[in-house]
Amino acid sequence: MITAKRKSGFVTEIRVDGHSFLSDVDRTLGGADEGPDPHELLESALGACTSITVQMYANRKGWKLAACNASVRFVREDRESIVLERIVSIEGDLDEEQRNRLLEIAERCPIHRILAQGAKIETRIGTV
Repeated sequence: MITAKRKSGFVTEIRVDGHSFLSDVDRTLGGADEGPDPHELLESALGACTSITVQMYANRKGWKLAACNASVRFVREDRESIVLERIVSIEGDLDEEQRNRLLEIAERCPIHRILAQGAKIETRIGTV
């Protein structure tokens, strides 16, 4: 389970399986800018998941993928839609068919699927 606990102002400590890091918002929004904001955490989750998923697939296939890097950013967010732009860089001794297959695999990373399908969120009051 992941916990997010407010430390001060908007600074929030996030704990995940023995790891701990901070999230905050920019000073222009009243924060202290002590860590990535929640949107940046979401973007980074998609980028990391993309890179890891593609690398795992290439490893299983024995393909010579030197690196898979991803950059993600919000392009638009309004009441009607949310658009994320993801750029995937695939490096290594791979043919065009392998590169295209790895791009298909990027579309199947678990975080991509959650975002694309939408997730139902159930909220209740409790102790964290």
